[in-house]
Amino acid sequence: MLSDPSVYALALLAALCIGLSKAGFSGISMVSVVLLADIYGSKASVGLALPLLIAADLMAYPAFLKHGSWRPVWKLLGPALLGIAAGWWLLGGISEITARRVIGGCVLFMVALQVFRRWQAAGFDRLAESGGFGLSAGVLGGFATMLANAAGPVIQLYLMARRVPKMELIGIGARFFLLINLIKVPLNARLALITPESLLENLKLLPAVAVGIVGGKWLLQHVPQAAFEWMIVVFSTLAGLRMIFW
Repeated sequence: MLSDPSVYALALLAALCIGLSKAGFSGISMVSVVLLADIYGSKASVGLALPLLIAADLMAYPAFLKHGSWRPVWKLLGPALLGIAAGWWLLGGISEITARRVIGGCVLFMVALQVFRRWQAAGFDRLAESGGFGLSAGVLGGFATMLANAAGPVIQLYLMARRVPKMELIGIGARFFLLINLIKVPLNARLALITPESLLENLKLLPAVAVGIVGGKWLLQHVPQAAFEWMIVVFSTLAGLRMIFW
């Protein structure tokens, strides 16, 4: 699959975005979702991305070990498992084209959440303070991560609504996704989305994940995150629309 240099370059870019997302720029994970779906196919890309995400989690977790704690993770775990179960059931029964459209829809919904928070901060705060927001965020996050490995923005928004400081937010996210992604491994394997061939592809892309994490930590200190996230919103919107309509 990666014998074509141009395809390999796109796959490396997707892996780089995975690393950047784990370093704190969660919105850029939408870029990797779309690129991998284009290269490998919508359903296959879900299983192919998972080992890369776990490798990134294992790199990010020690780097942010002193930030955050496991307590918020346990609060989200139950609802997230419900969402994962629903996503796993759906993923096993839909066609490739339907999976592509569902993944595109997940991308657009994550973008819409970020835009809502930016443009209607007061309304978002009221929503975040409602009793069912944590439950909804956990279920939606589990569903999106099983179907498209795209739960980063919704979990980040949930933690932002709780006024969690930036570095604490990244530390909690590293713990949450390490646990959730490990839980997803047997589910993906059961759907034959993780195979010996896909693991070989992972080995070719792993260095770009490490570069993304190291580069992301540098960017976090030198690049305004708001400007970076708006750029990703525009790109992700176009990419999500493309997955749905053409």
